[in-house]
Amino acid sequence: MKALRPVVICAALAVPALAHAQAAGDRPADNYEEIERGLYFSVLGGPSFVVNPPATSGPRPFAAGQMASVEVGVDFGERLSLGLFVMGATNRAGSEYTGNSDGAASGDFSTLVPGAVARVHLVGLADAQEVKRTWFYVRGGAGYAMFAPKQLLPDSDILVFLGPGVEYYTRLRHFSIGVEVTGSFLVKSQSFGFALTPNLRYAF
Repeated sequence: MKALRPVVICAALAVPALAHAQAAGDRPADNYEEIERGLYFSVLGGPSFVVNPPATSGPRPFAAGQMASVEVGVDFGERLSLGLFVMGATNRAGSEYTGNSDGAASGDFSTLVPGAVARVHLVGLADAQEVKRTWFYVRGGAGYAMFAPKQLLPDSDILVFLGPGVEYYTRLRHFSIGVEVTGSFLVKSQSFGFALTPNLRYAF
């Protein structure tokens, strides 16, 4: 019996350790999403153009410029995103452009637009691991457009926009990059525009 005591003691000590190891083995490993979705923050920017800037008289010259936008929103699954944005743009119009000032002011103008946006993912392409990292989407929204200088363009307008894009979800999980082409329309002044905007997105 004395010879068996060390074996019994070792077995008694080993049982709790084996039980703990089994319990640990039974627990599922932490599963990380290959693509994070939920609350997101994105920045967009690039060249923007207004074909016929707002004007009550005089020429409405093609106005090239730059735009930048920040957006905060929420993903609802992998197909739909809703958000709020603030966009700023500057456009060169030349001295012949007098806008709505009746000749009292002329030249370039800038635009500030807060608003709401929706994005719908249409088609996703899977990579070698069967993860849909590349998506083709349509993004559209509307906002309240305010112009500067006020003497040149004193009246605000409603901006609506829509366009296609492509987005790639990187292997960093939280980050995605993309580019889109957007057509825009100022409702009151009947002005058309478009923009090419690369973008960077971070999902929490």
